[in-house]
Amino acid sequence: MPRSPFWKLASLLVLAATCLPVRHAATAAPERLNVLYLVSDDLANRLGCYGDSLARSPNIDRLARRGVRFDRAYCQYPLCNPSRASFLTGLRPDHTGVLENATHFRQVVPNAVTLPQAFRRQGYFAARVGKLYHYGVPNQIGTDGLDDPPSWEKVVNPRGRDKDDEGKIFSLVPGQFGGTVSWLSADGTDEEQTDGVGAAEAVRLLEQNRDRPFFLAVGFYRPHTPYVAPKKYFDMYPTDRITLPDVPADERTRAPALAFGSAKPEQGRMTDAQRREAIQAYLASTTFMDAQVGKVLDALDRLKLADRTVVVFHSDHGYHLGEHGLWQKMSLWENSARVPMIVADPRAKGKGRASGRTVELIDLYPTLADLCGVPAPANLDGKSLRPLLRDPRAKWDRPAHTQVARGGGRNAPRRIMGRTLRTERWRYTQWGDAPQDAQLYDMEKDPQELQNLAGDPRRGETVEQLRRLLRESAANADPEELR
Repeated sequence: MPRSPFWKLASLLVLAATCLPVRHAATAAPERLNVLYLVSDDLANRLGCYGDSLARSPNIDRLARRGVRFDRAYCQYPLCNPSRASFLTGLRPDHTGVLENATHFRQVVPNAVTLPQAFRRQGYFAARVGKLYHYGVPNQIGTDGLDDPPSWEKVVNPRGRDKDDEGKIFSLVPGQFGGTVSWLSADGTDEEQTDGVGAAEAVRLLEQNRDRPFFLAVGFYRPHTPYVAPKKYFDMYPTDRITLPDVPADERTRAPALAFGSAKPEQGRMTDAQRREAIQAYLASTTFMDAQVGKVLDALDRLKLADRTVVVFHSDHGYHLGEHGLWQKMSLWENSARVPMIVADPRAKGKGRASGRTVELIDLYPTLADLCGVPAPANLDGKSLRPLLRDPRAKWDRPAHTQVARGGGRNAPRRIMGRTLRTERWRYTQWGDAPQDAQLYDMEKDPQELQNLAGDPRRGETVEQLRRLLRESAANADPEELR
């Protein structure tokens, strides 16, 4: 019996219906999120979005309105190479073995899978512009420094007129720049400076790779010394508006001597006028850097990439501008250990809010892997911040750990590892084992860390609890360092 045309039509409809889910599944596959990873060099929390009434940072401030601003974020080592090796591998400095600016992390952990490398293995275009891994500023600007080739498909090493203008820089130690307080109110335009060149290159890479998943890391050099920025940024900060930090005359008696081990002789000889000029220059170079961040964020919006890109901004560590009589980094005080950190996930419910939970830079690797569905190594030391991106006040019981070494050179061959632990209320620091080498501060009542409570009998239980947590965090360190 011949089949009717109706039967044939029905068969075709059934066949079409069975095919529809397959085609739908192919078109509805979740689009992979991009990552724009922005890192500043030597940036303290001197930003408008962190409550600084003098600092001008409109572009980082607007990123904070699009993401979650972490008010208690901390580096793991307050020095460029150890910190960068740590957050880019997701491992604590005890595990990377990097405790100074000379060692490459692959000398100790050769098989580490870095954060950008993990994305690259999943088909992402992974590129670096500027300083992500360590290299010396300003001497190595324009070079690869201690870069890690397996991490990147493309690298750009910007070099601007600031390299050529080094002979014009004022320095507390003439001829020394990178590790010395130094500055220059520069001639010329933003675009001529190294960070201006880097921002333009980052925009170009966004334009060229907008149609493929990317992990683009952009490392800005400022406000690292020398504090260099075009003159117009210096004009934003008249020195008569700059207030110097109040340092008690007996400051050095209030904490162990090693707590002040980062001090340099030339810093103690600065006049008040020089201190104001240095702060002016630091803020000017911060605002200049912020303007370059703005160019990259503008390109992200113009290319309609913002809705499918996770943007991260943070510093490699904090910075002193005269607090406790110190300048620059390498201390375990709040100024040096704390960093600005913003994570903007376009899907996150908590965006536009602040989180007061204590978090660490090593949390960024598992966070980005989690948000983007990228497999991460099982040995990472951090934890995904996804719960805090959903609800910035979610329960979170992880303290932050920072460490820094003292000694180990010809003049002090025995190395002492200082370690500090930060909870939402307390900072506890230990140098060696003796009770007099401890510091305890109630950060709610004493945010300037002026009253050391470590010897207060009323705080004995708190000291013991925090000391135990601190030692547990150092369980895998060299036993010699813990004596």
